[in-house]
Amino acid sequence: MPSLRSYRDRIKSVKSTRKITAAMKLVAASKLRRAQEHAQAAQPYAQAMAAMMARLAANVTIGPGTSKLLAGTGSEQKHLLVVVSADRGLCGGFNANVIREARRMIIELKRAGKDVKLVCVGRKARDLLARDFKSLILQSYTDILGKNRVDYAHAQSVTDFILQEFQDGGFDICTLIYNDFRSVLVQKPGRHQIIPFVLPRNDNQPQNTAPVSPYDFEPDEDAILNALLPRNLAVQIYRALLDSAAGEQAARMTAMDNATRNAGDMIKRVSLQYNRARQAFITKELIEIISGAEAL
Repeated sequence: MPSLRSYRDRIKSVKSTRKITAAMKLVAASKLRRAQEHAQAAQPYAQAMAAMMARLAANVTIGPGTSKLLAGTGSEQKHLLVVVSADRGLCGGFNANVIREARRMIIELKRAGKDVKLVCVGRKARDLLARDFKSLILQSYTDILGKNRVDYAHAQSVTDFILQEFQDGGFDICTLIYNDFRSVLVQKPGRHQIIPFVLPRNDNQPQNTAPVSPYDFEPDEDAILNALLPRNLAVQIYRALLDSAAGEQAARMTAMDNATRNAGDMIKRVSLQYNRARQAFITKELIEIISGAEAL
C-alpha cells in the first residue's frame, strides 16, 4: 500500500495541475472571444467576394486567354495541399483531426498515381506530416495562429508563395485543408479547392447550367477576373486562418475544461484513498497499543 506521504504529494500535484488547466481555460476563452469576432467580421467580405466571383465566372467563356486560376492547366496530375494547423498542442483533437484528413487525402492521391506536394501552415502540421511525408513539404509557416491577431499579411505571404509555385508549373490543383469553425464545440476538418476556382454550388440552379449574371461589366469579365482571382485566393486563405485561430482556442478551452473536471475527480478519488489509508494506519496503531497494554 502506498504511504500517506505519497498520497499527499499526489493530491498536491493534481491540485497544481488543476490550477494550470483552469488558468489556460480562462486564457483560451478570452482569446476565443477576440478570434471569433475577427472571424465573423471577415465573413461578409469573403461572402461578397465569392458572390462577385460567381457572377463574373458565369459570363466567361473558357478560352486560351482565360486565367489558369479559373480554367486550370488542363491536367490533374500535380496536387498541392495547404494544411493549416495550430502551433501548439493541448487543444484536444484539433490538430489530430486536420492531420488525419491531410494524410487521408495524400494516400488517396498517391494511390491514384498523382504527384503530391505540401505547404504546412502551423508547427504541428509541419512536425506531424514530416514523420512520413518530409520529402513532400515545399514550405512551412509558423507563429501565425499563435499571435493575438491573424493579419492579412500572413495570408498574403502564403498566397504569394502558392501563386509563384503555380506560375512555375509546380502543381495543377491546390486544395486547402483546415478546421472549419462551426461553433465552440464543433470544428470540422474539410477540403476546399482554391486553384482552379470552383463556382459556388446553388441547389436551386438546374444542373449543367451556369448562373446568368444580370450585370454588364466594364472592363470585360476576363480582365476583372485576372485582377480578382489572386485576391480571392488570399481572401480564402485568410478566412481559413481566422477559422483555424478561432477553432484552436475553442478546442483548447473545451480540452482544458475537461482536464480541470478530470483533475477534480482525481483529487476526490485520491483523497478518499488517502482517508482510507489514514484510517487503516490509525486502526493499526490502536491495535498495536492495545495489544501491548494487554501483554503487560
